[in-house]
Amino acid sequence: MAITKRAIDLLFSSVGLVLLAIFLPFLALAIYLDSPGPIFYRQRRAAALKAGGKAGHLQLTSFWMLKFRTMRVDAEARTGAVLAQQNDPRVTRLGAFLRRTRLDELPQFWNVFRGDMSLVGPRPERPELLQNLSLAIPFFEERMRDCKPGITGLAQISLSYSGGAPDGSPVAALAGSLTNPYGFEAARGALADDMRTKLLFDLAYVTGLARFSTFIMTELRIILFTPYIMLRGLGR
Repeated sequence: MAITKRAIDLLFSSVGLVLLAIFLPFLALAIYLDSPGPIFYRQRRAAALKAGGKAGHLQLTSFWMLKFRTMRVDAEARTGAVLAQQNDPRVTRLGAFLRRTRLDELPQFWNVFRGDMSLVGPRPERPELLQNLSLAIPFFEERMRDCKPGITGLAQISLSYSGGAPDGSPVAALAGSLTNPYGFEAARGALADDMRTKLLFDLAYVTGLARFSTFIMTELRIILFTPYIMLRGLGR
């Protein structure tokens, strides 16, 4: 199964890099004209959770993830590392379009080609944010156990950018039991609520990797459905 998944990654990332090379000059010019500064944005992201060391303790690996820059150059000068939200004022005009259509993720084909990421998998969080989320949400780090992060995934095609359930979706009907189940007013709307919902989809995907039949069906469904999400501007 690992060989099949890597073959899929190499195939799609190679095609993606060729297409990216064709459109890169136009995208780069548009990004610079909209907001002068670097075209690409490098950010440290958490990778797979693996056993390591003499005692076999779990270790979290990390890598530099590439994206097209969609925010102002000084976006985190005052806030430090924070997760982007819907209607984030730091996002540029073109950046909003790139994020809505997920075109900002295209440079990650290079990460997939290198083996840092997979085409399909849980979205990688920033290490400093992952630590806080793991303290607030039991087993949150388990979504990355022996599983590379992905450009797209089950949670990405099913939920909003932050992990919220879309209105009218089956999982939205269970929001009361998944988010803030004790009804604490101070905790209403907390980031951890949406991330709990996101965790369910990530764990479902990771569990499906145990059998080749469920893996290949889920993998192909996510890959084929992702362009629809991009064209419709959903999942953000």
